[in-house]
This record gives sequence, structure tokens and C-alpha cells, in this order.
Amino acid sequence: HWWAQRVTAIALVFLVPWFIVTAVSLIGVDHANARAFLADPFNATLMLAFVLSVFWHARLGLQVVIEDYIHAPGLEIALQLLVKFAYALAAIASVVSIGRIVFNA
Repeated sequence: HWWAQRVTAIALVFLVPWFIVTAVSLIGVDHANARAFLADPFNATLMLAFVLSVFWHARLGLQVVIEDYIHAPGLEIALQLLVKFAYALAAIASVVSIGRIVFNA
């Protein structure tokens, strides 16, 4: 857990600046050009790495918060499951969305 959180943090040190530059550069760009930009394999790969790293890192962080501050065993288990399923669903939806852009461009 500790290592996974550190690895995702290191990945995000490089991916967040890329994402910010990308987002700013796409301001005012029409839908077709934004889609073409993301359909490029390099950009799609970085976007997938960014999205998956963000979700994994956030899930790990929220897991620690729940472990530290929720002391009712039943509630803790329910919240841990809710967080895991919510982040998994969001990550899957992101992968599907990026995949649709890449393979339908």
C-alpha cells in the first residue's frame, strides 16, 4: 500500500504538468481537433496513465483516511467497499471513453 501510493505520486509528478499543459492548449479548440489530439497513441497513453494513476492514488489515500477516522467496523467495511467500487467504476468508464475516442477517431 505504502509503495503503491508513492509510485502513483511519482507518476503524477510527471503526468500532472503534462495534463495541465494539454488542457490549457486545448482551450478554444473545436471538438474534432481535440478528439484528434487525444486519438494520437502517445497522447492517449499518457491520458490513460494520468487517469488511472489519479484514481489509484486517490483510492489509496481515501482508504487510509477511512482506516484512520472510521472506527465502527461495519461502517468501515461498507465505506471501503463503496470507495473501491466507485473508483473502479470511474476508472473503467474513463478507459472505455478514451478507448472509444482512440478507436473511433
